[in-house]
Amino acid sequence: MSDDHARVQEFFTARAADWDRRFPDDGPAYAAAVAGLGLRTGDRVLDAGCGTGRALPALRSVVGDAGTVVGVDLTPAMLAAAVRAGRERAGRLLLADVARLPMRDASFDAVFAAGLVSHLPDPAGNLRELARVVRSGGVLALFHPIGRAALAARQGRPLTSGDLRAEANLGPLLARSDWRMTSYVDEDTRFLALAVREP
Repeated sequence: MSDDHARVQEFFTARAADWDRRFPDDGPAYAAAVAGLGLRTGDRVLDAGCGTGRALPALRSVVGDAGTVVGVDLTPAMLAAAVRAGRERAGRLLLADVARLPMRDASFDAVFAAGLVSHLPDPAGNLRELARVVRSGGVLALFHPIGRAALAARQGRPLTSGDLRAEANLGPLLARSDWRMTSYVDEDTRFLALAVREP
């Protein structure tokens, strides 16, 4: 395991037990972001970096019983919290690294990724790996329940132009990673960038 992966695991392991209690009001924001994916009944969707699985019920409600919902996360403690919350009933949970997903090419119609990008050790390579498991024309949603400025204020840090999620940075990053950004919203109450898998 790389130092980057170890740091991510350490960060989230320490917070897993009370993660949902710290952010109890995020449910509607997750549901709205999932709705933005344009999923249909029977679709196959991956929740990359699923954490405690907060998006899984919303994803399941859209794709229905005929669809496939898989959540992957690098941190066992977060997946354990997802199970304690009963979210494994909404989708299959896997301990996996988004840098090397244990899925075949074009396995999914969409990827949902909440709060993931800033934790990727190799953003271009890791986003390319997400593209690998999505069919041509499939969709990626990069989401956070609050916007960049609100998140920076919560963390007590300045918002800089070098932020990976800034529109001027994210669009080119996605383009280098086999995605084309189609929508970008960065408001106090949500961050949502949508992209389409290029052929």
